[in-house]
This record gives sequence, structure tokens and C-alpha cells, in this order.
Amino acid sequence: MSARHEQPDAVLHEELKISLGQDGHPDPETIANKIGQLDQLMSLTGTRQLYRELDADFNGLGPLEKFLTDPCVTDVLVDPDGKVWVDSDRGLSLAQESPLSEVVRRRLAVKIIANAGKRLDESVPFADVNCGRYRFHAVIPPISPTGTTISVRVHRKDSPTLAELQASWPDREVWLAVLQTLVLGRHNFLISGATGSGKTTLLAAALSLVAPAERILIVEDALELRPAHPQTLSLQTRPPNIEGSGTIELSELIRQALRMRPDRLIVGECRGAEIKDFLTAMNTGHAGAGGTLHANSVAAVPARLIAMGSLAGMSPETTALQAGSALEFVLHVDRTAQGRRPVEFAKLAVDQHRLVVHPLLRYQPAEPGEKQRLSSGKDWQDFARSMDRYAT
Repeated sequence: MSARHEQPDAVLHEELKISLGQDGHPDPETIANKIGQLDQLMSLTGTRQLYRELDADFNGLGPLEKFLTDPCVTDVLVDPDGKVWVDSDRGLSLAQESPLSEVVRRRLAVKIIANAGKRLDESVPFADVNCGRYRFHAVIPPISPTGTTISVRVHRKDSPTLAELQASWPDREVWLAVLQTLVLGRHNFLISGATGSGKTTLLAAALSLVAPAERILIVEDALELRPAHPQTLSLQTRPPNIEGSGTIELSELIRQALRMRPDRLIVGECRGAEIKDFLTAMNTGHAGAGGTLHANSVAAVPARLIAMGSLAGMSPETTALQAGSALEFVLHVDRTAQGRRPVEFAKLAVDQHRLVVHPLLRYQPAEPGEKQRLSSGKDWQDFARSMDRYAT
């Protein structure tokens, strides 16, 4: 009796890819049926592996799919030399030293981008698309001269709860009380931080504190914010189609959201000219609004807001007055040895037509081996008194 093959043959894999590809874009059922028609002595394990590989080729991310099974992975990155890196709660690590060839990387990138209705070629050498629970970005030569570069951001199906996030935070009771006061006290606030610092994750968890009877309207470029809340409505921007038309910007979504009776208006990430509509909305009685912002520290937030205001044609003085009136607080998060966590909290104010921040909480620098100490600013006591009303 012939032995059953534990691993699918590479030639068989390629033949099936060609055969299935003739049918266009086969769904999982079609792939399973095609495998079922094989006259092959293959074990159940081999059959399942063949199905997973083919399904990943046609409906997933091909050779990158296997790195996305770990629920802790947030990013998969492929360098121009073909090495694959993954980012997770454990930090950035090399996942595969044996490189993916340029042919494999280029073919994968073009396929994913084309499936989303966009193009990737020498005339358009970079593209960014959302496909299911992933955001896929690719850059090819000549922009990336040494080879195709791929970046995949994973959108988690279920956001971690606030209890899960704060379990590893130093001074967790203080930071939890701050978040409860910001949300339940209906303060307008921003969560700032660098790329990958956990801004969106923390904002989604904090929104679960909103009363179930309140209606949350979320506008963002990609559907990343998934708060555990019964009344959440999400609006997503639309990039231009292959002809370069049909764009729907974040600023338009903000205007549409205001017509949908929001109790809370949330902007997934403020990046540019939409800051004008966001600040205008918060200055017309929409208390309890929030958003995220790329910044390296709380001190850098005013400059970032001024720069975004300039993109909307607002002078620095106008932006300062609008932001100082609309926004109350900034919570800054960072990626540290203890994980992604809050590290600074400050109040926004206007001083002689300039936007400034008054630190309320921040960690003082510590010597190696010593624990960082959380210190409070001069205005902390005013905020702390309100915490007694909302913190549990």
C-alpha cells in the first residue's frame, strides 16, 4: 500500500494555482472542491495544508498569512532584501531569515492592490489598501530601489478591554481614574503617541466606558476603532478609484457625522486639514469628543495642531484659539519596557494667542535599575478633585 504524503508537492501546488486561476478569483468552497477532485494519496494533514496554502494565495496574504495567526501580532513587515519581521506585544523580531524573492513579493503586492481596485506599477509605485482585517501597504522600484517593500497592519477583531490593557501598567489605579474621568466627565481630549504606541487601542478601550444609551459616531481612514459599545456607527474614508476620482475625505465624513445625531464624535486619527472640521464640531456643543494624534510627546502636540491647522488655511493664532476652546486634555502613550502605556497627561490652554500645555502627570527620568516616579503638576489637584466623582 502506498504511503500517504504528509506534505503537498510543490509542483502540485503550482498546477492547482494555475488551474484555479483560470476561474478568476476562486472562493474557499471552489478551492476545497478542486482539491477533492484530486486522485492523490495525501494524508488529512497534507490536504489541509494544501487548502490553507491555496486559500492564502487567492484570498489571503500568501506567504505572509502564516505570520498573522498569532493574535498578538500587530504588524508584518517585509524588507527590500526579503526578510520578514513581525511586531507584537513582545516587540519587533525577525520572523523568517530565508528571504522572500523579489518575484514573490512583487507578485503578492500587485495582486493584493489589484484585488482592492487600485494599481501598483512603475507609474504608481506605492499604494495603500484595506483588505478585511488588514491594512496593506507596498512600495516598489524605483521608489524602493533595492526591491519591493511590504507593510501589513493587523486590525484586531476584538479590541482588548481596559482591564486587560491596564493590568501591566505602573500606577494603574491613577491612569484608570484619569481615563474614567475624561470619558464619564464628557471632556474633549486627544490621545497622542508615536506610531505603534497603542493610541487607537487605548481609545477603543476607553470608549467602552461610555453609557450604553449614548450614540458614538466614529470617522477614520481605516476601520480600526472597535469599541465594545452597543451604539457605535463607523464612517470610513474612500480613496480615489483607478481613474483618480471618487475620493471621500475625513473632513467630509465629519460633516456627515454631525447630521447623524452623535452624542460622541470620535476621529480615529487627526492628520491634516480635517482638524478644522473636528475643532469646529467640538466648539458647537459636542462634549465628550476624542481622537488620536501622532506626536512624540505632550509638548509637541501644540506644534502638530498648528501645522495641521495651516493645511486647512488657518493661521497659528486661529488654530490656537480654536484648539484651546475645543480641546481640554491630552493623554500621551508610549511603548516602554512595561508595554504600551500612558506616560504623560496634560491640560491644553491658550496663553497670549499661543497654544500651550500644562503638565498634570508625567514620569520623571530615573537612573538605570531604578523605578520611574510619577509626578504631578501644579494644576493636578483641580483635576484630581473631579476624579472622585467618576473613578471607581
